[in-house]
Parts: sequence; structure tokens; C-alpha cells
Amino acid sequence: MKVAIHQMCSGIDPENNIRAMEMAIFAASKEGAGFYFAPEMSILLDRSAKRSASHVSVQGDDQYLGQLQNIAKAAGIWINIGSLAVRSEKQPNKYANRSLVIDAMGRIVAGYDKIHLFDVQLDTGESWRESSTYEAGTEAVVADTPLGRMGLSICYDLRFPDLYSSLANANAQILSVPAAFTVPTGKAHWHSLLRARAIESAAFVVAAAQSGQHEDGRETYGHSLVIDPWGEILLDMGEGEGLGFAEIDLSRITEARSQVPVHLNRAEIGEAKLY
Repeated sequence: MKVAIHQMCSGIDPENNIRAMEMAIFAASKEGAGFYFAPEMSILLDRSAKRSASHVSVQGDDQYLGQLQNIAKAAGIWINIGSLAVRSEKQPNKYANRSLVIDAMGRIVAGYDKIHLFDVQLDTGESWRESSTYEAGTEAVVADTPLGRMGLSICYDLRFPDLYSSLANANAQILSVPAAFTVPTGKAHWHSLLRARAIESAAFVVAAAQSGQHEDGRETYGHSLVIDPWGEILLDMGEGEGLGFAEIDLSRITEARSQVPVHLNRAEIGEAKLY
């Protein structure tokens, strides 16, 4: 299947972001793509909780999500929105960073809340404390789609291979990794980590990324990637905004797994013994 990857520079106005996504989704459909992937926080990227509060709702009441559902149906294409902020159903004073899959009829078929929250202090002076605003998810999620069985993850999850082992054990064939990676961490680790996740899981990786200087002051790395199960990079979008395409051929999974059968060789390992 042909897939479309939308590299964005999302801002603080959801309507502007939705318009950009709508144009990209219809362009993807016109080019024959069966699936469209957007980056993390595609609908709204704003580090100011106070300023963004009026745009964040519980999932069922989110008008912007509703617009994307209608767009998916009109374009006749499956969508992974990357992620959006929704009000937590468990803690109303916090948000969830939620990745959603929408089918070509506009129905939500799967959702995943980001498990690993980005709480770091970088040498560059950048400080991030996602746990102050967001509630962490607790469950790994896979979804059956026309593209194959898809394992969902978001950005910082990329650094925690146990999550991807869980998805691989559930026979995920495609790993979705929407992201808004910082420039310093992107330059250091983005390509290496994504290739590792593809190789160790013997699965495709589709990683739609934010790119550029954003209205809220952050700068993101870009380089949206599609990687095959052998670790070969099929698409690297570099910097800037745009729409890229790649072909997903599931037979390459069979080839990779026949050469290095990690799924058959994986063993249960307990806690390390201290000597």
C-alpha cells in the first residue's frame, strides 16, 4: 500500500493546522495513498497550557477531531492523526496525549495514550515537564488496518524498547511513531533509534515528524522517516513542511523474519541477578 507522511510545523491555531491537514489528506488520496500519517500534536502544538486550554476537550466533544473524521470520510482514506491533546477521563485537570486511528468511513478504530512523558532538562537550556500537564497512558495498543497490524506509540516512547517488544509480541507489522523531537536530541538519536526499533521488531516504522520553528517558541527536528524491517530507510523528508510517500510491502517482513527470526528466538527474561 502507498502511504502518505505529512511533515508539519503545527502552530497554536487549530483551524490553521486543520486546513493544512485537509489539503494534505485530499492530496494524499488523489495520489493513491491508502493511509495518511500526521505528526505528534498535529492539531495544536502549544507549550502554554493556559493559552491552549480553550482548544482542549474530552475526545467525544473535540470539534477538530470531528472535522478530521469528516475529512477522512470525504477523502476515503485512513488516517493516523499522530496525536492530539484531550482532557483526561480519569483526571479532568490533566490532558492525555492521544494517538488515534480513523478509518475511511470517518470512524475512530483505535486510540493510544502516550505512556512515557518527556520530563528532561537539556544541556541547551531547554526544559520540558510533560507530567505537569499530561497523564501517562498505561496500555500498549495495536490496531488491525488495511495496511497491516499497527502498533501505536508517540515520540519519547521511542527510547523505551520494552514497549516495542510488547507491540512485536502482538504481531505488529507497522510501528507508528509520530513525533515532535527537539533539534539536539533529533540530531543525536532520531535515525538510530528508529532504525533499531524497525530491526529488532522486524517491522516497518512510519514516523511522521514536526519540523521547524513553531509559534510557541520550540524548534523541531523534522526528518520524517519510513523504514523497512531490515532497517533500510525508504523515505527521509529532511527539514521543512511537506507531503512524502512510500510503499509498504508486507512481504519484506516475511523476508526479514526468515533471515533473522527474532520472533521465534525471543525468550522470557526475568530480573537481572546482581553479583
